[in-house]
Amino acid sequence: MERRSLVVGNWKMHGTVTFARELAREVAFGSRSLANVEVAICPSHLLLSSAAAELVGSDVKLGAQAVSEFLEGAYTGETSASMLNEVGCRFAIVGHSERRHMFGETSDAVAAKATAALDAGITPIICVGEVLEERQSGATHAVVAGQLRPFTNGKGGDVLRSAVIAYEPVWAIGTGETAAPEQAQDVHQFIRSSIEEVDPITSDGIRILYGGSVKPDNAANLFRMPDIDGGLVGGASLKADDFLRICGSASRR
Repeated sequence: MERRSLVVGNWKMHGTVTFARELAREVAFGSRSLANVEVAICPSHLLLSSAAAELVGSDVKLGAQAVSEFLEGAYTGETSASMLNEVGCRFAIVGHSERRHMFGETSDAVAAKATAALDAGITPIICVGEVLEERQSGATHAVVAGQLRPFTNGKGGDVLRSAVIAYEPVWAIGTGETAAPEQAQDVHQFIRSSIEEVDPITSDGIRILYGGSVKPDNAANLFRMPDIDGGLVGGASLKADDFLRICGSASRR
């Protein structure tokens, strides 16, 4: 099955309303010449409406950096999937390493958030990945398998059929380090084979993104790997030229 490349820009906690409008406008304009790649941007929640206004008429999708597992109610500070849908979000990142390690999100909570997103018509981007100590001890596959377990234990299979996976080697995020293409491919292949054990059709079709310091000068080599279907881009997504160059590399995959 041919999988269309996907590149998602995670702006994290950066930007102002003016910044969001300008960057979204530049990405929308620059992506018009790209083919065979789906492009999305994920501003902070307060900037979603501003960015959405600049994406009207373009093929660039809007995404959220997080989503609540709760539908509504007395959950101060949370944002429901239906709220994100209403503002125009088509993707929502769940289980990002920063959410797992800084804010204590468990794999079960990540699964609940992914289900809530999907129920509201939003595609969840499910993040998995290991820290440096886990890689050095040879535990990468075991850690990733554990993070995937809520989706591969027979109860979460329906979510995977409509989800995207993003592999984030935590040791390569914001450090300037990047997993070698072969290292990234090893984990991507492991993820796909893990899903294949429970659902071969989903395994063949699901898009698995690489999310560890993707930059214009390493994107092409990463995207040449057979099981890397695009990128979840952090810092480089804050500059339109850099982000569009990465999208261009994915379009030539």
